[in-house]
Amino acid sequence: MSKAIHSATAAPKEPQAVTARRSRGWVPAMTSDTYKLYYWPMLQGRGEFVRLALEEGGAAYVDVARLPEDKGGGIEALLAFLGAQEQPPPFAPPVLTLGDLVVAQTANILLLLGRRLHLAPEDEAGELACHQLQLTLADLVSEAHDTHHPVASGLYYEDQKAEAKTRAKDFTARRMPKFLSYFERTLEHNSASAGAYLVGSDRSVADLSLFQVLEGLAYAFPRGFEQTTGDCPRLLALRRRIAERPRVAAYLASSRRLPFNEDGIFRRYPELDIG
Repeated sequence: MSKAIHSATAAPKEPQAVTARRSRGWVPAMTSDTYKLYYWPMLQGRGEFVRLALEEGGAAYVDVARLPEDKGGGIEALLAFLGAQEQPPPFAPPVLTLGDLVVAQTANILLLLGRRLHLAPEDEAGELACHQLQLTLADLVSEAHDTHHPVASGLYYEDQKAEAKTRAKDFTARRMPKFLSYFERTLEHNSASAGAYLVGSDRSVADLSLFQVLEGLAYAFPRGFEQTTGDCPRLLALRRRIAERPRVAAYLASSRRLPFNEDGIFRRYPELDIG
């Protein structure tokens, strides 16, 4: 099977709470349609948060830009799709479609998938708490990215190395520990799962995304990550727990999981790590 196409064995059953929300017009009816993910084909990037949710949720999906060009894939197909969307047009990938439904922005996509793939609490307060955590993770991801591009995203890293060193020093000394200690406390205080997951009694899109962030930080700042997580045993346990889930483990071992590289969000520049 192509790395661009992944088929689930069975469509997930619609949770009762999702049915209730759908009756109020919050989500479309469950269908057997295949999800289509539009994202840059050579990167994990922000698309990886969506891929992890689709994989763990057992959803059938196509990673469109990774398809061969003669099968409707490639970067030109991605750009053509983005240019054809209206009301409102997506600002940037990732974009997820399901039938006529078009959803952009990572946290927004994961809000939808949490509802549809049993990857979020079914009560309103729990769902909003999960989304709150997802948005906080988005803040952390942006700050991690800005360690290597603190001046302008349109400049090369080499054009802003001095500023990057200053930004990364603050990130590894203050910001990364602040964020990770927050998520450690969140795990500690979640009695519903005895500290195993961030919100509710089971894994959620927020746990999957936290796993991806931890993997990225460990890649980009191996020394800083080891030092910071020495006081975060629950985070490290969650990282192992998510990696060992059967569907996630199968995905991580497959060709669909691209390695981290120096074109993505998390980049390894040794000079930006702690000494």
